Amino acid sequence: MRTLTPLEARVLGVLIEKQATVPDTYPLSLNALVAGCNQKTARQPVIEATEAEVLTAADGLKALSLVFEGSGSRVVKFEQNMGRALHLPSQAVALLAVLMLRGPQTAAELRLNCERLHRFADISSVEGFLDELAAKQPPMALKLARAPGEREARWAHLLCGEVAQPAPRLAGHGPEEGVSAGEIAALKAEQTRLAAELAELKALVQKLAGELGVS
Repeated sequence: MRTLTPLEARVLGVLIEKQATVPDTYPLSLNALVAGCNQKTARQPVIEATEAEVLTAADGLKALSLVFEGSGSRVVKFEQNMGRALHLPSQAVALLAVLMLRGPQTAAELRLNCERLHRFADISSVEGFLDELAAKQPPMALKLARAPGEREARWAHLLCGEVAQPAPRLAGHGPEEGVSAGEIAALKAEQTRLAAELAELKALVQKLAGELGVS
C-alpha cells in the first residue's frame, strides 16, 4: 500500500472514530466527514479542509479499498474498511485511528484516548499491539526516541511515511529529566531582574563618576 497523505489519514481516522462514537449517524455523509476532519477538539493538528479536498482524499482511500461508499441512501455516505483491507484486529485499528487524529502519544495517552474506540485492560496490552504494528513489514507504527524533558517515549503511525525523531539531548547538557516549563519561566524572570539591577548599577556608577569628574 502506498503512503497516505495527511488528509487521507485524517479522513480514515474520522471514519473509524465516528463508527464507534456516533453509530446512529454512521456511515458519514460528506458534510459530516468534513465536520469531523475540521473538528477543533481531539485533533492534532487542527485543519480547515474544504469539501472538495475531503472528497478527493476519500476517493484516494476508496482506490486503496480502505474506504467505500455506502448504499441505500440518496446522499453518498462513506464507511471505513481498514481492518479488512489491512488484515488488522480492531485493537490495532483503534490505536492507528487515534494516532492519525491526535499525533504521537505515549502508550498511557493512547489507552486513555482509545477508551471510546476500544477499552484496553492495561498499558501493557496497548504496548503489545503497538509492538505488533511496529513489527509488520512494512511497519505501521514506530516508538520514537524519548524527547528531552519527557519521561516516556511516544508512538507514531507510519501510514503517511517516516516521521521526524525528537532531537537527542547532548551529553552533559542539563539533568536527566530535563527542565520543566516552570523552571524555564523562573530562570527568565531571574534573568530579567538581574538585567534591571545591572542597568541601575551602571546608571549609578555613571552618576558618581560625573560628580567626581571622572570620565
